[in-house]
Amino acid sequence: MLSLSFIVGAWMTRREAPRLGLDRERVLDLNIYIVLWAIVGARVLHIIADGHFHDYVNLCIDNFKVRATEAKVALCNADSECGFDYVCNLAAHTCHPPRDCFAVIEVWRGGLAYYGGFIFATVFGLTFARKHRMGMGKVADLCAPWIAFGLALTRVGCFLNGCCFGKIAHVPWAVRFPVGSPAWEAQRDAHLIAGPAAAYPVHPTQIYLALLNLLTFAILYFVIRRRKRCDGQIFAWLLILKGVFRSFVEIWRDDERGVLFGWLSTSQIISLPLIALGIYLLVRCQRATPPSSAT
Repeated sequence: MLSLSFIVGAWMTRREAPRLGLDRERVLDLNIYIVLWAIVGARVLHIIADGHFHDYVNLCIDNFKVRATEAKVALCNADSECGFDYVCNLAAHTCHPPRDCFAVIEVWRGGLAYYGGFIFATVFGLTFARKHRMGMGKVADLCAPWIAFGLALTRVGCFLNGCCFGKIAHVPWAVRFPVGSPAWEAQRDAHLIAGPAAAYPVHPTQIYLALLNLLTFAILYFVIRRRKRCDGQIFAWLLILKGVFRSFVEIWRDDERGVLFGWLSTSQIISLPLIALGIYLLVRCQRATPPSSAT
């Protein structure tokens, strides 16, 4: 789903580039670089903020300190019993990932944080636009709706993967993830369930975010884009809407991630300055727009 979001974004921004007076091939180059920097940034924030830094260190130094999250058995007597490429600690009869000093760069195994990718890709994209005199605000507005659309797709991927799950819920649309899923493991580790018992149903926060990102795309593309007054306005609204919606859904998130003061998540901390930046850009746009153009 992440790959699909990049493909759709590259295709649509290249398709719409001439309308803004931008060169299609230059926009395609920009998309290729954005993909690379988005993955790098998402990985960096995951390592720093998601609480797994010591796991990556231990995977290289002492892999028996890292728990095998998808092991087929709770106790083992041989590597083959653990499943996948896991190894068995014969002293404790527990399963663990194999020793791997390069795990920190193996993004295909999972571990990406959206805001890290967004910040890295945005900084590079604006630098690229400035270097090639494309107009930073113009390029940001071109990409903004498709960033939201791509996020809607990737949140579906989160749902299919079982990550980014919500708190236990008893609403009609609550979802019960299967045994072995991240939600099931979190409830087992919290001693809410034992053994092979089924997980409690949880808020499908991935779907909440997918729908809100789709709504953001619709607002940006079909409403704000048609009433645009200055370059950067669409991107400013992306910062505001994304920050507000993400902070709101964080109330129901329950997966392991960085928190401050025991309740404020990393995403909420990052959302606040992004919302403020979006408001600043809108105010600056309003002040720079002649009165006759604003009617």
